[in-house]
Amino acid sequence: MANSTDLGGCKVAILALDGFEQVELTEPRRALQDAGATAEIVSAKPGEIQGFNHDKPADKFKVDATLDRAKPDDYDAVLLPGGVMNGDTLRINPHAQKFVQAMQQAGKPIAVICHGGWLLVSSGLVKGRHMTSWPTLQDDIRNAGGQWSDEPVVRDANWVSSRKPDDIPQFNAAMLELLGSRVAAH
Repeated sequence: MANSTDLGGCKVAILALDGFEQVELTEPRRALQDAGATAEIVSAKPGEIQGFNHDKPADKFKVDATLDRAKPDDYDAVLLPGGVMNGDTLRINPHAQKFVQAMQQAGKPIAVICHGGWLLVSSGLVKGRHMTSWPTLQDDIRNAGGQWSDEPVVRDANWVSSRKPDDIPQFNAAMLELLGSRVAAH
């Protein structure tokens, strides 16, 4: 992917647990790294986490920091990849909830794709927000007071959201634009 955004010095936390949709972590992380950002995997436990290709186990990835020790102040943005198992488990993790709440309170960029939106719902952050997700989350988002749209990418203030792996090229472009505008403003 051609990229003219310079995110040198930008540090992004990727919150993920076992069962994340692999391409929804690897492709956005590659785009961030290609733009000069540091992208760290933050998870519940040290060691490695298991990626999935839909419902089949894929590769394992090294965890850079744990949710109980990672400090939102140390990051410029957060990326929430999807995956049903990942999203369902992450949404009830109190450390993950506090992390995204702190990022939102600071107005930092939040990039979320597919089932990653469950964490934002369970963290009480969706009310009054416009976003997209995997279609099965639309009722959760609406019931939490958000506006859901079936679009490849939705940008709402400091959030960018997307539906599925097919949307990753548009998601990456919108994510880099959002982070680039934040870097330029600071």
